[in-house]
Amino acid sequence: VQLQASGGGLVQAGGSLKLSCVASGRTFGSYFMGWFRQAPEKEREFVAASNWSGSNTLYGDSVKGRFTISRDNAKKTVFLQMNSLKPEDTAVYYCAAARSLSETLPTRYDYWGQGTQVTVSS
Repeated sequence: VQLQASGGGLVQAGGSLKLSCVASGRTFGSYFMGWFRQAPEKEREFVAASNWSGSNTLYGDSVKGRFTISRDNAKKTVFLQMNSLKPEDTAVYYCAAARSLSETLPTRYDYWGQGTQVTVSS
């Protein structure tokens, strides 16, 4: 599986962005798809993840109620809608795929995209 993330940019606090991650490969639907982020000099942080149907979604505490993960399996794409953005959301955002379900640890993900920069100005 190869992953290509896009949609990052510069936005003012309180604004919104929608990230996309397009996957290649035949078995996209079987993967648990996640988003992580990493700010300078900080560890990679779990943001959100979803199973194939969207019936099992997980969110990091810092983004609950503001971010929404969704996926379009026909287009092999997973999205991250980010609302009410804060300066502390500034980071490089990565999409990732895991063979096992309900994973929130970066080490449990098997494939990673290249990352897209999100910058939120105050």
